[in-house]
Amino acid sequence: MNRQPDIIPAGDRALSIVFPEEISEEISCRVLDMCAAIDAAHIPGIVGCIPSYHTLLVEYDPLALGFWEAEGKIRALPFSQSSAESVRTVEIPVCYGGEFGPDLGFVASHAGLSENEVMRLHTEAAYRVYMLGFRPGFPYLGGMDPRIAAPRRKTPRGCIVGGSVGIAGGQTGIYPEDSPGGWQIIGRTPLRLYDEERGALLRPGDRLRFTAVSREAYDEILHEKEGKSWRS
Repeated sequence: MNRQPDIIPAGDRALSIVFPEEISEEISCRVLDMCAAIDAAHIPGIVGCIPSYHTLLVEYDPLALGFWEAEGKIRALPFSQSSAESVRTVEIPVCYGGEFGPDLGFVASHAGLSENEVMRLHTEAAYRVYMLGFRPGFPYLGGMDPRIAAPRRKTPRGCIVGGSVGIAGGQTGIYPEDSPGGWQIIGRTPLRLYDEERGALLRPGDRLRFTAVSREAYDEILHEKEGKSWRS
């Protein structure tokens, strides 16, 4: 039987629901199920939830309810395990190497593989979106093949183009907008991961797969579909 999570204060207008400290699909599902239960309850005073790897930050209006009242209402919620049943798969097209992936050669050399082998391993894996952060819409993914892990750049770039796909340590991710960064850039997607009107393309709990496309296909998706979505 799963142990009940701890609920602790996080300042004067939020609380943190803390699950076992591990990065796993099981814990991620519990975090997202708790988030869904709180959202569905429409508790007066609860402002919103922000899930991460093994915690759920719940923001509330301190003028409407205090920590102990918020904790009690959350503890009393009916809890169902449903996130694993409603998994969405998102396919991300990526043009690897060349001007879009200037660090693909470094990642290949570091791994003792060819560039094509790095691309193959990167696209064969099934990834899980554990959380969004760093920049709006930036996905923290689990599931990358450890054979293509690579260290961050010693000198971060001043500007990485939005849509760039990178590797840092044992993680891979996608920059949703132009920003500084130190990840090793191996390719770029034509999709827009974040828009102020539509919000984020990805959400915690999604499954994600990368698909290699040519420069011609990249341009076609970018211009004909305006980089909005390309999902399965």
